[in-house]
Amino acid sequence: MGINHYIGEIKKGLRAPVYLLYGESHFLLKEAVFLTSGIIPEEKRDFSLNIFDMEEGDRPSIDDIVDILNTMPFFDGKRYVIIENIQSMKKKEIQALTDYISNPSPYSVLVMLHRGKLKDDLKGLFQKVRSIPVDIRVHDIPSWIREKARQKGIDLTDGAVDYLIGITGQDIGLISSEIEKISILGKRQVDANDISAISKDEGDYDVFDLIEAIKRRDRPNAFRILKRILDSTESYNILGALNWYFGRLKEDNKSIDPDRIFHLLHEADSALKLSGGRYPLEYLLIRLLQP
Repeated sequence: MGINHYIGEIKKGLRAPVYLLYGESHFLLKEAVFLTSGIIPEEKRDFSLNIFDMEEGDRPSIDDIVDILNTMPFFDGKRYVIIENIQSMKKKEIQALTDYISNPSPYSVLVMLHRGKLKDDLKGLFQKVRSIPVDIRVHDIPSWIREKARQKGIDLTDGAVDYLIGITGQDIGLISSEIEKISILGKRQVDANDISAISKDEGDYDVFDLIEAIKRRDRPNAFRILKRILDSTESYNILGALNWYFGRLKEDNKSIDPDRIFHLLHEADSALKLSGGRYPLEYLLIRLLQP
């Protein structure tokens, strides 16, 4: 399950009358809104798509939203209604929505988005509709990247996917931003060199340069590169990239001690959460460079 599962539902045409998407990531929930909107041809969206945010003060009442759901669309096909932030609804509003879900319109698709852990008074809804947790597991990130790029008409090589994960530390918001930049290239197939050319200026470094220095056990350059990239990259993104790299190395290389490596990475993660700053990564680098 996850955002990739919802993408699969979209490819099938969102056949269920009601969906409930929930998760902690504001970015992924917004991504679900954009994905849903993309089903409808642009010229029909004003008439076939309604988006409401339950945290906005000027939103219509639930009764008005239900009336819209029960109204036949102007064009062939279905009407799509998206309700964001349903965790902010009051009990009376939840009941009105529950009544609709018990007898949904055959002409509409309702997509509800819930940010955070599902509240107890919403668990009744959870059981009555197609519920999908909106998240991305680590091993699903490459397929999500490829799908995101395909939506922009881009085919990414395996090396390009690895490079994107490496420079962003698996931060999906940053990955999405990088894909937007890549789309400006106007190329159908994009490799790691193409991304490197637009993601850093001449003389700049990225996490892949750091990884190469670690592989060579080049202590002076490794610390110089770490210092430079810390000026422009969040510590957690750098740590995420190192996790990704050593995770892949564990699969392909029997010469490393995975228990030692991941113990060091875990210690660095704990230290970052406790104190932040540069020192946890600098200390991690010292230990990674030891024989």
